[in-house]
Amino acid sequence: MNLPAALNLMQPLDRQTLGERAYAKLADLLISGRLAPGEKLSLRAAADVLGVSIMPVREAVSRLVADKALEVTPNRSVRVPLMSAGQFRDLTKVRIAIEGHAAAEAAQHRTDSDLFSIARAEQAMRTESELPAPDLPRAVEFNKRFHFAVYEAAQSPILFEIIRALWLKAGPVLNLDLRANPQRLAKGDAIRFHADVREAISAGDGAAARQGIAADISSAADFILSRGDLAD
Repeated sequence: MNLPAALNLMQPLDRQTLGERAYAKLADLLISGRLAPGEKLSLRAAADVLGVSIMPVREAVSRLVADKALEVTPNRSVRVPLMSAGQFRDLTKVRIAIEGHAAAEAAQHRTDSDLFSIARAEQAMRTESELPAPDLPRAVEFNKRFHFAVYEAAQSPILFEIIRALWLKAGPVLNLDLRANPQRLAKGDAIRFHADVREAISAGDGAAARQGIAADISSAADFILSRGDLAD
């Protein structure tokens, strides 16, 4: 079959699209804490759930292994890496530095649309947390939406990509804990810090926005470490 020469330069779009979609779905499971540290991931099961062949899932998993968000064990199974308390402290320090910087940048570069997205996510989490029996998975989702609305407002795609990579590692610990421990939500620290961040960004106060995000990250990390679930 004769084909125009230009077609030889085209990539197989369907395969690329499926691979990207599989990566996005699996990444969201990690960021949202729906996969726990140490939990194994079946490529076949993931392919069945996503309605694709195993090849796009294998490509997505390879990318996540390269990101160090997943790991291959000696027996060739794929799992979410375990995290020690020391690794978690180190990751927390890096998150405070980078996500605090993003919040400060957001205070300087946010648009009206950004302010609306930040306020909507902040209000949604506040409303959920004040219910007599909050839906913890919904609260986790609103927490993630708030943070990423703030980081989007920094108007830096590179910075946003770095933060997303950090959340791939932190999400399984942070959000799994929030899903399993209503007392962390009941403390109200996140609600208070989110309000501080929103107000600071609205006022264009970069230092206060940085401080609010740092306090939010530190408070969650201190709570998780105090429970002693992470091995030293």
